[in-house]
Amino acid sequence: MANLKNKYIETVVPGLKQKFGIANPMQVPKIEKVILNMGFGILDKDAQKAAVTNLAKITGQQPVLCASRKSISNFKLRDGQIVGAKVTLRGGRMYDFLERMMNVALPRIRDFRGVPNRGFDGRGNYTIGIKEESIFPEVDRSHTHVDHGMDITIVTTAPANDQARELLALLGMPFAGR
Repeated sequence: MANLKNKYIETVVPGLKQKFGIANPMQVPKIEKVILNMGFGILDKDAQKAAVTNLAKITGQQPVLCASRKSISNFKLRDGQIVGAKVTLRGGRMYDFLERMMNVALPRIRDFRGVPNRGFDGRGNYTIGIKEESIFPEVDRSHTHVDHGMDITIVTTAPANDQARELLALLGMPFAGR
């Protein structure tokens, strides 16, 4: 945690202040939270437990289970059935996760050329989809039945995409074409 947070304070804040002409240091964009969402659909209890356990190992925090809101007979889905899990990281755990994701997990993706630039939503938030959870070193491949993907959303205080992109780039996010 100390490494990425210190990097933010020592290099990112002065860099953003200079580039965007921000006078007040409280207006410099920062990361508020990181949300991990894993939708695994209809699974048996063992596979479901393995997916939730892997998400807990990756984040260091117990996930919140997400249930279906209504029954859909064509999908064999019942109302209240567990179909996903999510975790919201803030503070120290957030910085720990981001550092591990940028420096360890993303480079382990086969043929990795950087994360796409098109994941910004217009309000300074960035979302990336990961196809397999096994890129994280915490996940033990021998206990995983099915490889699940996840969506990772980085919520920032940046008012626009260009400031959020510069914030993440200065923190070390490996964008494609950079």
